[in-house]
Order: sequence, then structure tokens, then C-alpha cells
Amino acid sequence: MSTPTPRPRPAAPGGVQSTLMVAEREIMTQARSKSFLISTAVLLVLVLAGIVLTSVLGDRLRGGDTKVAVVPATASVIADVDGLEAVDAADDAAARALVESEEVTAAVLPDDDADNPLGVVVVCLDSAPDGVLQALAVTPPVELLDDTGTSAGLRYIVSFVFGIAFFMAAMTFGSTIAQNTVQEKQSRIVEILLSTVSPRALLGGKILGNTVLAVGQIAAIAAVAVIGLVVTGQDDLLGLVGAPVAWFVLFFLVGFVLLAALFASAASLVSRVEDTGPVLTPVMMLVMIPYFGVIFFNDNSLVLTIMSYVPFSAPVGMPVRLFLGEASWWEPLVSLVILGATAVGVTAVGARIYSRSVLRTGRRVKLSEALAKAA
Repeated sequence: MSTPTPRPRPAAPGGVQSTLMVAEREIMTQARSKSFLISTAVLLVLVLAGIVLTSVLGDRLRGGDTKVAVVPATASVIADVDGLEAVDAADDAAARALVESEEVTAAVLPDDDADNPLGVVVVCLDSAPDGVLQALAVTPPVELLDDTGTSAGLRYIVSFVFGIAFFMAAMTFGSTIAQNTVQEKQSRIVEILLSTVSPRALLGGKILGNTVLAVGQIAAIAAVAVIGLVVTGQDDLLGLVGAPVAWFVLFFLVGFVLLAALFASAASLVSRVEDTGPVLTPVMMLVMIPYFGVIFFNDNSLVLTIMSYVPFSAPVGMPVRLFLGEASWWEPLVSLVILGATAVGVTAVGARIYSRSVLRTGRRVKLSEALAKAA
């Protein structure tokens, strides 16, 4: 009786293939999660609602253009004046009738008085219309010796938006990496995974998958913001924030790889979700510092310059400086190179710590011990 020929075992996947498999698993797991889908949808709706609300409130605060009655002789006076809407009247009497009926705020009529060099008179009902007078006033050009180019309010809003977007995305997906790492370790699923892929491939897949999700969410927010600005007629702001937003997405892509490696390697030091607080606190501080730094020091050029070159805060500091026009063309390139080199170094050290700690259960692995073994 012949012995059946055993089937050859399938070849173990290579490092790149293993990393892509883990990344696909991370992406599909998150994409099928109702909490992730709902939170992303809510976030996009809030962004769009905020833009629409800003536009509506702005229009209401401006109150629209002020209606002013004009006759043929004075129509050209307010033809190009912002904030005034011309209402044609056949003659002076008809213009005055429009004012008396309160259909218009005022009327601009010709004046033949020799003492009036302007040649026009503003007719109103019971009080001088300050808005009309200010719109018609001729003011000389103003030269600013210290022209910062951006109002304090707009400076704060843009700084806040960049800071909060970085903070929320980094914390959300970084915490997801940490939680999944500990749960896999606590449930011993990691032992099954490591029987197929290497620890470095497992870590690389987690970083790659969550980076794709995080950058995708940031890109979706940017796309919704652009659509909202265009639909609400605020597309003039795109010229101001377009390039800084593109740089922010690029910086976030590289910066999140660095943070993801820190979240995963730190979480691999413990075996229970309850023990993640102490090991993740330093990493969370690195996420919070750029957010609070750009909020409290958005008007301090020295602090922003330092932030734009420190790897952990560059994804926020440099885009803000680019928006404010305070960075030269070469500065984001240099900062990105520094951030990329740091991300590669931190990921390499984090991978060695992860591979030495992820299979160890029981007591918490001390950081000094993990670093010593990773040396």
C-alpha cells in the first residue's frame, strides 16, 4: 500500500506581504466598526455645519446692503460703493417719498449749494444714517509700519483648527493602536498572529493601517471644508488656507507614523488594559503639547518657529507659520526632513521594544528593561 505524498506547506509570507496583510486587517476592522463610521460621519457633519453656520451668522451680522434711493444724476455716486444698494427713483420727489415710506434708509440727491463741494446731499427720515455716511466717506490710503497681515481673530481660529484636528486624529487612532495591542496581548491572540507574521510586520501593519485611516479622515475633513466654503460663497478663504492645509496633511502623515510607533511600543509593555494609563501618559503629553502650544502662543513667532522644527509639534507649528506667511519656502522642507528622520529612528527603536515585550505577560515590563534589551 502506497503512502500518500504529503502536501507541501505554503510558503510563509514575506515581510512586506505580512505588513500589508496586517494593515488590511486593521483597516477592515475599523471600517466595519459602527462606532468608527458614526464618529467619522458626525465629525464631518459638524465641520460642514460649522462652516454653514459661520456663513449664515456672518450674513445676519452684516445685515445685507443698505438701500439708498438715487436719481439719474447721483446713480454713479454709489455705483461701486460696498454695502449700499441703489434704488432708482425718477426724480427728487420720488426719492424723498421712498425715504418717508421707509422703503429706503436714505436718498442721495444732487445739491446746487455753492458751499457744498461734493455736489450731493444725503436725505434721511429722522436721524443721520451713519452706515451710509461712512460708506460714502472718502478716506486717504493708510500705510502700516507693522503689518502682520492677519487679524488676531483669524490667526486664533486657524491655529485652533490645525491644533484640534491634529489632537483629535492622533489621540483617536493612537489610542486605537494601543488598545488593540493590549487586548491582543491579554487575550493571547497575539501569539496566534505571531505564529504567522513577525513582530516587526505586525507592528508595521498596525502603523500602516491606522495611518491610512487617520490621514483619510483628515483628508475627508479637508474635502468637506473645501466643499462647504465653496457652497457658502466663502471660497476666497481657500486661497489663504489651501497650501497650509496641504502641508498639514503631509506633515500629519509623517508625524502620525512616529506617534503610532510610540503608542504601540508603549502599550506592549503592559498586559492589561487597566495598566495602560502610566505607560501612555508620556505619549499623550507629546500629542497635547502641540495643541496647547499653538493655542496659547499663536502670536509668538519665536515659539512657533521652535515648534515648527521640533518633530512632535512640527505637524501643527509649520502649517500655522505657513498660513501666517512667517516661513520661507525652504523651511517646511527642512522641517519635514527632520520629522521624517526622527520618525524612522523612533519606529526602529519602537519595533525592537515591541518585539521584545509583546509576548511577555504578567507584570509590567519596565521601560529601562525594554530599552536595555533593545540596545
